[in-house]
Amino acid sequence: MTPRPAVVRRALMVAGAALLLSSCSTLSYYGEIAHGHVALLESARPIDSWLDDPATSPALRARLEKVRAIRRYASDVLALPDNASYRSYASLDRPYVVWNVFAAPALSLELKQWCFPIAGCVTYRGYFVHQHALDLAHELRAKGDDVMVGGVPAYSTLGHTPDPVLSTFIDYPDGELARLIFHELGHQEFYLAGDSTFNESFASTVEAEGARRWLATEANDEQRAQYARHEARKAAFLALTAAAREQLLRAYAVGPDDATRLSAKDRILGQLRADYQKARNDPSSALYQDKAYEEFFGVDLNNASLAALATYTQRVPAFAKLLEQEHGDLPRFYAAVKALGALDPEAREARLDALQASAAPTATDRP
Repeated sequence: MTPRPAVVRRALMVAGAALLLSSCSTLSYYGEIAHGHVALLESARPIDSWLDDPATSPALRARLEKVRAIRRYASDVLALPDNASYRSYASLDRPYVVWNVFAAPALSLELKQWCFPIAGCVTYRGYFVHQHALDLAHELRAKGDDVMVGGVPAYSTLGHTPDPVLSTFIDYPDGELARLIFHELGHQEFYLAGDSTFNESFASTVEAEGARRWLATEANDEQRAQYARHEARKAAFLALTAAAREQLLRAYAVGPDDATRLSAKDRILGQLRADYQKARNDPSSALYQDKAYEEFFGVDLNNASLAALATYTQRVPAFAKLLEQEHGDLPRFYAAVKALGALDPEAREARLDALQASAAPTATDRP
């Protein structure tokens, strides 16, 4: 497949800037990331090209038509960036595009940060090669950290290069497909370097509001019912994990010594696993016979996995309240978020705290 020179050149410029600003110890990592992203861009073709190709299967053709409609809706109705992202498609030979590594101390829910020249400091480190993520996880565990490795179906380059639609999520149900595209475009609308919780909570708010509007006008009753079932499962899952995070925070704060804190941690995580299994076996539970979260409650149920989850949800009530204050007007909401991001960190956190305090309580507004 012939690469698109302008796109690849832009990707190499972005990667090159990162390399020039990096120490020798990180050059190999940035080289891997640059290679992985350029390979991704080279494998992508415009959606129109796939639709014009007689070899494209009917199933893929239908999904790409759906993506094209969702992408149009994102810019025309949700006022999200109208650019080249999610207007091409790439088929990958793996279940995820990247794998992210999250780490936290054994007695803390504060995630380790890695700092990069373009994205700023973030609470994860991503790899295109699964084994390389596992290698870092092994190193971090050897140092005593709690670690989680999570597969990621999509990522955003914040508009620096045209992000393609990928085979890793093309077959999601329509509502989930729409919300993922809205989430990633939300990152392109605004991104605050160095604050993962702000960025992910904002994008999660965009995706939820976008999906709500899209389902109301573009989906049928069956799709809306399917999405509602998914949301009920997610709400039950978030309620379980939020309660456990709160218990861990208290245990880490008041335990008289490390041994007591570790014992409390084991008890809380054990109870969380038991509560999940109980919910799975309870016909009245939204999680009844649902194996979707089975992996989360496996061996890597720890500070890192619980803290990583909070990154995506912790400030959602605050952003939802801000959207409400802007009367649901999305361009005004985006402007208000950008103004919030321009504040110094202390003032920004105070404003978010005030918004959070005035928001309706949900399972996502726990630390």
